[in-house]
Amino acid sequence: MIISYRPEKLAKIFNELNLLKKIYGERQARKIAVRLVSLHSAVNLKEFWPAESLPERCHELKGARKGEFSMDLDHPFRLIFQPSHKPIPQLPQGGTDWSQITAITILRVEDTHGHG
Repeated sequence: MIISYRPEKLAKIFNELNLLKKIYGERQARKIAVRLVSLHSAVNLKEFWPAESLPERCHELKGARKGEFSMDLDHPFRLIFQPSHKPIPQLPQGGTDWSQITAITILRVEDTHGHG
C-alpha cells in the first residue's frame, strides 16, 4: 500500500524512530512502527477485514468522521487515516470497497473516544 502523510511533517516523524519515540513514547512508537509495516506490506485495505479477527482492528469512522479510518495502537489511541483515492471506491450495493483502497493518507494519532 502507498502511504502519504498530511500534514507533511508527519512523514518525517513517522519515518524516524527516534523522533517517533520522542513524540509518542517508546511503547506507542513501537506500535505505530508495527502498524506502518503492516500497512506498507498490504496490497489493499481489505487485508485488514474483518476487523474483529485482526490485531489492528481497522474500521471506518462514522458521522462527521465519515471517510476516515481508525486502526488500534496502544489503547486508547488510534492511527487515523483516509483513502488517498478521489472519489473513495464504493461497492455497487453501497459502502466503501476496501479491496480497491491501495493508497492512504495518515492524518494523526488520537484518542477517538476523547479520554485524554
